[in-house]
Amino acid sequence: QVHLVESGGGLVQAGGSLRLSCAASGRTFSGYVIAWFRQAPGKEREFVAGIRWIGGSTDYTDSVKGRFTISRDNAKNTLYLQMNSLKSEDTAVYYCAARYGSVVRNDPSDFPYWGQGTQVTASS
Repeated sequence: QVHLVESGGGLVQAGGSLRLSCAASGRTFSGYVIAWFRQAPGKEREFVAGIRWIGGSTDYTDSVKGRFTISRDNAKNTLYLQMNSLKSEDTAVYYCAARYGSVVRNDPSDFPYWGQGTQVTASS
């Protein structure tokens, strides 16, 4: 069973930075895509960034391109999301999710494994 645990959220001023981590366990992740989603109050959960565990191909939603960077440490089975130049509209609960497959960007319903989420608040 895949187990995902996020950490690193918090309160930061607009323009600041945070790094989220997602510790993954329960299996090897060869052939998997691991992604970050976020959900703001009253809004649907949306794709933020994703990465193929093997090969490292990435994809980002347009609103975070140039500001956020997704990466992973295969040896530590850990996914990261470096978030720079944070804006108030980035405020949301951020979730780590995993699925078997090669397409990096997918709907939330395509991901069977989820972490519990971590709150990110960027105050203006």
